[in-house]
Amino acid sequence: MLLSDLLSDLEDRYPPSTAAEWDAVGLLVGDPAHEVHRVLLAVEATELTAAEAVELDADLLLVHHPLLLRGVTTIAETTAKGRVLTGLVRGGCALYAAHTNADDAPGGVSEALALAVGLDPATLRPLVPATHPAALPGSGTGRVGELAEPLTLDAFARRVAAALPATAQGVRIAGDRDALVRTVAVCGGSGDSFLSAAREAGVDVYLTADLRHHPATDFRAHAEKPYLLDAAHWASEWVWLPGLADQLRADAEARGARLEVHVSTARTDAWAASVGADPAATAAAEATDRPERPA
Repeated sequence: MLLSDLLSDLEDRYPPSTAAEWDAVGLLVGDPAHEVHRVLLAVEATELTAAEAVELDADLLLVHHPLLLRGVTTIAETTAKGRVLTGLVRGGCALYAAHTNADDAPGGVSEALALAVGLDPATLRPLVPATHPAALPGSGTGRVGELAEPLTLDAFARRVAAALPATAQGVRIAGDRDALVRTVAVCGGSGDSFLSAAREAGVDVYLTADLRHHPATDFRAHAEKPYLLDAAHWASEWVWLPGLADQLRADAEARGARLEVHVSTARTDAWAASVGADPAATAAAEATDRPERPA
């Protein structure tokens, strides 16, 4: 299978023309005319995942986050990005990124997150429908859906933690942990730009990553719901990769080719550990989030 064929199928699923203007998606390293037999999937190209791809003898490292999103003046091996790129070139491994175009499309990152945490596929809809003319039907930022049965916020948070790869952060909770939730909004990756959309959707809880102090505090001060769940950025997007592997294999099979696809389990989350979690602070927060209610 040629790299150009693989990328053609991939871009039918995730059109680069639907990426945000500031994004930098596409082929960064490699020759489209070369054959591809083995692919490694990862959230991002780091020294760790690049070395894993070369050791695997992969022909392509396919990632979510672009490596050169901001301009650089050198790819010398005195820099981390230089070491990544030169290592891949030496190893004969191409590098491709599908970022915001893969966030919003059907079968993309947010849809994968919604399914991973147990939302009913029949109820899913975009949190913010796409307006880009090239967007595929059903595209849009985030997803809104329903659980098959209501869960307490605490039980749902535990389900989320079990569905995502383990990280030092875990899943942070803002809200009444005993309250029942059923309608859920999700957004893979950084999602505090869509807090107002989650409120307008009328959901019980909003799951995303990278929630900042002031936006979250102001949001919670406005009304009790939606409750908030804050996961690690890397973990919220990693759940897309197993499904992407299946998509790539199916596309190759449709071309009469066999493609070996691996998913990296290397944790590239920025945080390695956490210490000093205060049970008393957790108890105080729970008391604040559970005011007395009339009988």
